[in-house]
Amino acid sequence: MLRSVRIVDGLKPDQLDAPTPCGNWTLRELLAHMIAQHNGFAAVAGGEIEDLSVWTNPPIGADPAAEYAAAAERVIAAFAAEGVLDSRFWLPEIRDGGLFPATMGISFHFVDYVVHGWDVAAALGMPSDFDEDLLLGALEVAKVVPTGAARLAPGAAFGPEVSLSDNPSTLDRLLGQLGRAADWQSRSA
Repeated sequence: MLRSVRIVDGLKPDQLDAPTPCGNWTLRELLAHMIAQHNGFAAVAGGEIEDLSVWTNPPIGADPAAEYAAAAERVIAAFAAEGVLDSRFWLPEIRDGGLFPATMGISFHFVDYVVHGWDVAAALGMPSDFDEDLLLGALEVAKVVPTGAARLAPGAAFGPEVSLSDNPSTLDRLLGQLGRAADWQSRSA
């Protein structure tokens, strides 16, 4: 999470309309999604089980990096609260909604922020520099993400798996597992 904050800190407001490797989203759309997910996960860690508005993408203001950092701090604090790991998270966007063990919900959020951190870094033309242990942990979670036709549905969280070259790095394997090409280049490059 903190590495994603450092990556987003490199974002300038004039870059918000740049394309990203995350579907057809611009950096503005991706950042709004990332902030909404932090806010939603913070709310459900605090016990929210029915208000869909906690998952709403906010408008991005004049200081997107500060807005992102504040949302990241909210979710970090929510995940660290006493008793959270023994709770259940309401995740309306996963498998038509439902309650999931908090540890599972946190693992979903974790893999998203390694991959979305990479999305932002790739869009900005900078390295993501995640530690190998984080990448290995994210890869283990990514391996249980359903594949097949579900990845082709409109609004699917991840695209179809991407073929890998010989001897792929852990990052390449993670990205490929979740439908990203590690060699993605901006359409505007």
